[in-house]
This record gives sequence, C-alpha cells and structure tokens, in this order.
Amino acid sequence: MLPDVLSKVRPTARTARRAAVALALAAATALGTAGTARAGAVGTTTIGSFSYELHGVGVQVPVGCFLTHRIEGSGRRITDQFAGVDCVGIAATFSRFCNWRIDFTYTDTDNRTYRTSRGATHNSCSGDPLRHAAPQVLPKYGKACARFYVNGRQRASQCHSVVK
Repeated sequence: MLPDVLSKVRPTARTARRAAVALALAAATALGTAGTARAGAVGTTTIGSFSYELHGVGVQVPVGCFLTHRIEGSGRRITDQFAGVDCVGIAATFSRFCNWRIDFTYTDTDNRTYRTSRGATHNSCSGDPLRHAAPQVLPKYGKACARFYVNGRQRASQCHSVVK
C-alpha cells in the first residue's frame, strides 16, 4: 500500500531542484578545506490546515504544506540561510499564500529574542514562498528561527540551535 501512495505524490520541480542543491551543498561541505569546522542543519515542520480572508473571499489552505529552514555556518557565523514553503499532494495543486512573509529571529541561550530580520510582505499570491538571508555573524549563541506569516498571522516556525 505504501508504494502505491508514494507513487501518487510527485514532488514539484522546485522541490527536486532544492534536493539537488542540498546534495551539491552537502558534497561541497564534505570536500571542504581540511581543518575547517563547518556545521549545517535542515529542519521541516508541518503547516496545519487554515483559512483566511482575502478581499472578502475565504481562502482555505489544506493539509500537506511544510516550512523548511536550512542554515549553514560555523559557530556564530552564518554563511547561508534559506526558508521556504513546499506543498505535496493535493495541497501542491491548490495552495496559494497571499500577503505572506518569512522572518528570521535570533534568541540567546535564555530564549530572549535579540534580533528579528523581518521579510518583505508579498501581496501577490504564491504557491512557493522562499526567503534567503545574507551571511552574518551573530553576537550570541542560542537559536535561529524561520517564521512563516500569512495575512499577518504566524502559521509555522522552525528553529535550529546555534552552539559552539
């Protein structure tokens, strides 16, 4: 039964490109300079079904969408950071996110937020929100999080620990 279900779920071209990029980055990291301490993490969290109103019209987002957050670097130095939304199955066909944004937040080891990089609000509707953050050096260890908002309301959050 499981192979039958899997054959019906086709990843989007964008998802396939992301997988190829992730594999290329993993290979490049593995072939990095000897002695270079690098770290990276990828995490995904589900976005539950929700509805919102857009110009007086109800919009329903079904189950099947995920917020993925990828971070690369060493210690407090972040060399690359992405967050994006992908949907599978029926959600890939029917999910559109309007008035969306992705924020990156940073908290210290006491869970106090000391920096928020607020993303632009995209008034157009998109099935594949994506945001990239510029390289940076964090002043403190703690957590780096991606937060996905639709119509001003947070719909998902995914975090990674930033440690020595």
